[in-house]
Amino acid sequence: MTDRKTRLAVILITSLFFLWGFALNLNPILIPHLKKACQLSDFQSALIDSASYIAYFLIALPAGLFMKKYGYKAGIAFGLLLFAAGSFLFYPAAEMRHFGFFLFALFVIASGLTMLETAANPYITVLGDADSATQRLNFAQSFNGLAAFLAPLMGGKFILSGKTLSEAEHAAMSPDQLNAYLNEEASSVQIPFILIGLVVLLVAVMIWRTSLPEIKEEEEVEQKPSGSIWGEKNLILGTTAQFFYVGAQVCISSFFIRFADHVAGIDEKTAAYLLSGALLAFMIGRFIGTYLMRFVAPPRLLAIYSVANIVLLIIAVLTDGMFSVYALVGVEFFMSIMFPTIFALSIRGLGEKTKIGSSLVIMSIVGGAFFPVIMGQVSDISSIQTAYIVPAVCFLVVLYFAIRNSSVKQVTLGTSH
Repeated sequence: MTDRKTRLAVILITSLFFLWGFALNLNPILIPHLKKACQLSDFQSALIDSASYIAYFLIALPAGLFMKKYGYKAGIAFGLLLFAAGSFLFYPAAEMRHFGFFLFALFVIASGLTMLETAANPYITVLGDADSATQRLNFAQSFNGLAAFLAPLMGGKFILSGKTLSEAEHAAMSPDQLNAYLNEEASSVQIPFILIGLVVLLVAVMIWRTSLPEIKEEEEVEQKPSGSIWGEKNLILGTTAQFFYVGAQVCISSFFIRFADHVAGIDEKTAAYLLSGALLAFMIGRFIGTYLMRFVAPPRLLAIYSVANIVLLIIAVLTDGMFSVYALVGVEFFMSIMFPTIFALSIRGLGEKTKIGSSLVIMSIVGGAFFPVIMGQVSDISSIQTAYIVPAVCFLVVLYFAIRNSSVKQVTLGTSH
């Protein structure tokens, strides 16, 4: 490939990192929005996360098999088509105001995102000089962080109405008036998701028409790993820690808007902008954390950050007002290094088992489908503020994993989420 074509290919593949980061970080906007439009409980609204993250568990293996047979470029194109199709399905889902239809649309989108993530990380490493592969991967992942910052801003502006009915206003409405109000709320997702679908389709066409190198799977020497993967205790513990961490991460962001309204009376639009600021803190925290690892061993920093998050969540549960909200913003900052650090520590020293070990840790992302539902159930029984005990418990597991790895002095960070 010429330098010009390589640059174009890098830009297009990097755009995928932005697209899936944007899509996943619209969930914290959709949760309070569809809770209102479809009149859901917190438990039901948490199924939005479940529909998204269960796809990572169910589709990751089929996605790999598809790309092995048809190639990574075809996998990316098909993933983008699924992403676009799911986005377009939001229009009829909103017309019907049917929550199950919304969940199906989200699952289709997430299935496409799973294919994109499976292909984009290895693809960006082969586009250009091998010596700068890690820099290209980190550069591309920074656009994922940028998307996480922009998604709540855009969602807050174009999806959330800022209107929330009081109990008195709700009671004063006739059934027809209430139905008209709910239909209007539901319809606000239609144009944004149609536009998202069109942009994704455009990227799919550009990817398909661009010359991309096909990734060659290395021929593996017939070599059986010594012992079962299940005998790798640190890997199993790391996979468990990642399962709990991803669950905590999704819980923190997904219910942020509900929490801000409950403890500080902040309207949903303002809360969405605060969430955007919190995710900016997450992105900044990743750069700061990576720098600190020059001086502090990764497991020790992971332990310090875990303790910080547990303390901040206790503060968020026990206090009210803006102080409580700022505590959650702090949690976002201290979560920043956790996924890549847990990942790197988990697969350390696996040798020929590294590939299957990595797959196992990635599958633990399904924690994002599991814990928000638990948190939603706790919220329905008690309150959304009390429910933030759930991610605090998750960070205890991360802390235990960090302590068990305290002898490790250095790891190489790569994949992030």
